[in-house]
Amino acid sequence: MKNSRMVNRLIFFALAAATTLAAADLARPHVVLVMADDMGWGETSYIGHPVLKTPNLDAMAAAGLRFDRFYAGAPNCSPTRSTVMTGRTNDRCGVENHGFALRRQEKTLVRALHDAGYATAHFGKWHLNGYTGPGAPVLATDDHNPGEFGFDEWLSVTNFFDRDPIMSRRGRFEEFKGDSSEIIVGEALKFLEQNRGGTKPLFTVIWYGSPHAPYIAADSDKTAFGALDQPSQDHYGELVALDRSIGTLRQGLRRLGLADNTLLWFCSDNGGLPGITPTTVGNLRGFKNSVYEGGLRVPAIIEWPAVIKSPRITRYPAGTVDIFPTIADLLRLPDSVMLKPVDGTSLKPLLTSELQERAKPLGFRHRGRAAWIDNRYKMLTLDITGEKFELYDLEADPREAKDISAEKPEVARRLREALLAWNKSVSASFAGQDYPGGKVDPKEPRSRNWATSPEYQPFLPELLKRPEYRTAATKKER
Repeated sequence: MKNSRMVNRLIFFALAAATTLAAADLARPHVVLVMADDMGWGETSYIGHPVLKTPNLDAMAAAGLRFDRFYAGAPNCSPTRSTVMTGRTNDRCGVENHGFALRRQEKTLVRALHDAGYATAHFGKWHLNGYTGPGAPVLATDDHNPGEFGFDEWLSVTNFFDRDPIMSRRGRFEEFKGDSSEIIVGEALKFLEQNRGGTKPLFTVIWYGSPHAPYIAADSDKTAFGALDQPSQDHYGELVALDRSIGTLRQGLRRLGLADNTLLWFCSDNGGLPGITPTTVGNLRGFKNSVYEGGLRVPAIIEWPAVIKSPRITRYPAGTVDIFPTIADLLRLPDSVMLKPVDGTSLKPLLTSELQERAKPLGFRHRGRAAWIDNRYKMLTLDITGEKFELYDLEADPREAKDISAEKPEVARRLREALLAWNKSVSASFAGQDYPGGKVDPKEPRSRNWATSPEYQPFLPELLKRPEYRTAATKKER
């Protein structure tokens, strides 16, 4: 009898310990953030693209939380990446456009997770160190390299990259063969496998270079698109490879025993591209570099089997500015990890139940254009200093075909006042008001082309032998 009671007590404590461990694991999930480069909202088969098939993204969407109103932080790349890292709109961080550096005075997601005990790694496109031009290997001496912001490991390039890339592993140049999407997913899985048995949870960022121009796909990935023009064939071929790499990533997480408690978050960095047929943005208006829906709305999915047990589609408006606040909330990090003001909000409640109304509107400011999304209504202007503002009802008119400012004067007035007040706040942040001393560090670099920068000159003779640099290094980037 005594032995029986002891056995029962041992079983009780073992179960309690297992429950505590499971709860601890759930409180410190592995996090994998994946971002496509120039993939439009319409470029998945789960949305109904007429020629492109994305079976792996479809499977991820069917198993998780699919967003049908998810917004990039800005209509092009570097600005959106800054919103992921900070939870703040791009102009607050000084990232006005592509090729602008993220200020080191900002508080970043990766630094917060690093300080919270995560092992951190970045793979692929960085584009937060102030360089324009096609992606070159990031230098070890670059004071805005991924490591400077908190990544323990990084295999990174400055900007977009394609097949057979040359990349930088913590400053050491390495050449690779094959599709860039598959390469960086393979390298990320190596990091996850090497570190899965340690005491630290894992934070992994995978930022693709596809399907950004120049479009270069393997012949086998273009076979379904033979009726299209050559750029469109290669563009969609790159997305075939990207989708395949998503399958490799999901399968790898399962193989490593990490899938159940990994928050896997996929999205794109801006809306789709013009000049590709069929269209990249579905039925939306505008493309990359526009504050209309086609320039901002992007595909997005969260998969986290331990938490998202009932897969569903949500039309709750959310965006890349919400990524940092959501992860900070899940990990119960102190508010001090984020620099104020924060433009995003936590999506933690949305993971397990549907929400109807977003309390904090989504704001966008990019190169003088601005937009303000308050649930069903959206106000935008092509010149924030001017008098012309447009109002759309996105529920009734997702194509933004009819400006209803005259029909809804009270809504127009309310949204315009809110947008202008927010814009004033962003301007104050841009000027440095949020930083100690109230000013921007004068040592922050200006945007510049790496091929004409002194720090890259020792490497230029060898780099310019490569076709992607020889033909494009000094061209103006879109």
